[in-house]
Amino acid sequence: MTVFARKILVSIFSCFLFILTIAQPTGKVVEKQTIKSSVLGKNVNYTVYLPADYDVSQRTYPVVYLLHGFTDDNTGWVQFGEVNRYADKAIADGTIPPMIIIMPNGDSSFYINSYDGKENYEDFFVNEFMPAVEKAYRIKAEKKYRGIAGLSMGGYGTLIYSLKHPDLFAAAAPFSAAVWDDDAVTAMPEQNYNAVIGKLFGRDLKGKARLTKTWYDNSILKIVADKKTDELKKVRYWIDCGDDDFLTKGNCLLHIALTEKNVPHEYRVRDGAHNWTYWRTGITDALQFIGDSFRQK
Repeated sequence: MTVFARKILVSIFSCFLFILTIAQPTGKVVEKQTIKSSVLGKNVNYTVYLPADYDVSQRTYPVVYLLHGFTDDNTGWVQFGEVNRYADKAIADGTIPPMIIIMPNGDSSFYINSYDGKENYEDFFVNEFMPAVEKAYRIKAEKKYRGIAGLSMGGYGTLIYSLKHPDLFAAAAPFSAAVWDDDAVTAMPEQNYNAVIGKLFGRDLKGKARLTKTWYDNSILKIVADKKTDELKKVRYWIDCGDDDFLTKGNCLLHIALTEKNVPHEYRVRDGAHNWTYWRTGITDALQFIGDSFRQK
């Protein structure tokens, strides 16, 4: 074969690969949808990822609720996490089954009901939001086809919902979850406490006065300690937190607590910190873990 012929073949092969690349089906992102909440007394935005075949099929799909972090909003996982791009690729190559991803705006609620009843986000999410979106889209509204994931504050929300409502979710994948023990909360600098979690558990509290009933009702480690092993086993857990993350201690304690209760779970400590580089590089594995729950054995 001549050099010229080889160049022609290489060019043809390159063009073929390029065509395959641009032909990969892509899902649809609806960045801003709104639900009117009577529980919260306001409109709540959310973002939706629909798999590539959604508009040309009549099938129903499993769903993953994907929660954002503190100071972010419902667009974060698309804007910074590029979750649509990772989901497209994983669906195309069969790593994950086609799924709908729902990303609600949680403000700075930590996805729970505040101590003073002024923002009952957990009630909204479970009683209003999930039923509404599962009617609005062709979603398989069953535990075995429903997963939840999130980062930081959203990782905390992921754990709260899966621990408190194990009959709703098949699998949960918290990233860099905001898990604190009692000592961390009591020692938290006053400014940080009031700015981040004071409105949830009680403002202007110091030391052990912060360990309120609302705190214990929403303490990840306390909930795990109080639940029986069989109850904890109802949900499959994927826990992922970087070795340089400031929340690594709490995630380690959660891993130890689940291990001591003989609860099977996946625990990952990768090289990385509390940033989007870490979360982007882990989202496919988390979605694969959740997606495996949707597939029949």
